Amino acid sequence: MENPRPVMAAAAHKPEAMLVGGTRPEAVKLAPVAEAMLTRGRMCPVLVASGQHESMFEQALDAFALRPNVRLRIERPTGSQPELLGELVRVLDRQLVQRNPSIVVVQGDTTTALATALTAFWRKVPVAHIEAGLRSHDLHAPFPEEANRKLLAQISSLHLAPTKRAVENLQAEGITGPNVVLTGNTVVDAVLSIAGRPMTYSDSRLAAVENRVRSKQNRLMLVTVHRRESWGQPLAGILAGLRNVLERHKDVEVVLPVHPNPDVRKQIMAGVSGVDRVHLTAPLNYIEFCRLLSIAQLVASDSGGVQEEAPSFGVPVLVLRDVTERMEAVEAGCSTLVGTDPRAIADHASRLLNKPPLLPENRPVNPFGDGLAAYRTEHAIASLLGLKSADSTAPPMLRTAAAGGE
Repeated sequence: MENPRPVMAAAAHKPEAMLVGGTRPEAVKLAPVAEAMLTRGRMCPVLVASGQHESMFEQALDAFALRPNVRLRIERPTGSQPELLGELVRVLDRQLVQRNPSIVVVQGDTTTALATALTAFWRKVPVAHIEAGLRSHDLHAPFPEEANRKLLAQISSLHLAPTKRAVENLQAEGITGPNVVLTGNTVVDAVLSIAGRPMTYSDSRLAAVENRVRSKQNRLMLVTVHRRESWGQPLAGILAGLRNVLERHKDVEVVLPVHPNPDVRKQIMAGVSGVDRVHLTAPLNYIEFCRLLSIAQLVASDSGGVQEEAPSFGVPVLVLRDVTERMEAVEAGCSTLVGTDPRAIADHASRLLNKPPLLPENRPVNPFGDGLAAYRTEHAIASLLGLKSADSTAPPMLRTAAAGGE
């Protein structure tokens, strides 16, 4: 891999686009946009690390050989959401005054995205919202993300929707017009660019797992759990379901990267530590994660990003939540909504593990995009800013089942 590089172009006369993120998914989904901006040359992208999940954000950028231009320092003695929001507003406001960007770009529904958009709105800087329009229609699931993205929709200048359903959700809330743009999801761009890259696992156990999977000695079930609403009793159900799966299928191994939150870590360690064929690891870098995802036979996750990434490899997903804002994957046959009941998890996992994997030509199309979302995103932001260049032709329209392509 190349040495990480800052993304900021040298030309001071170009409009500055400040891309702000603080979590691993934000890094993964903003990186292709920064690269598209550099390639097209119409804007100067500046990547800002908010400090929300400092190490995980930068670790994810490493996969793209990128590093932040700006690292914010925030104080979080209690770790509460109000404290995080207040700290982010304080440091982001200072950055906006110093840099005076032409536009601020946020992704998804994190506290970082909300704090950045609010601060930019107060400073009258336009906000471009990547992954706009996702809705579960339940303010408590996911929490607090559903509220965050509804609030973001009210103050964003440009709504970059990943699917036709997301566009329709915005329209139902009265958000319409040329500043609602169907782009696809930039995570598809990211996963396609990462897949197949040479790499070495930081944990030697994972290389051994891959060897066993490729030699057909065992099968891999990749598991990720981190959402706040999964903590406590729901997570206990998930862990019990995993133990049940392993009892039923003696050739299945589980890899479970453990989220750094100490409460989550403690519960996972108590629930499955020492269970045969369970490999608990530190958070994986994105290249490692994509590699394991590409060889897995099944994924179980409460993550939104995994629901978008796995279809690119034809890997079915058990969604460990009661509701999802990504029903496109469920309707396309890529995901199954199973909740956190141990019996439901084990039964659905067994059903999928007992079926032979689909051949590539028979797999459902990824409903979240075609790998050109970052290109469309750059074009939409440039259009909002009134920018033109010698290469200003419109990108092709998104043609997926989710977009209703013709």
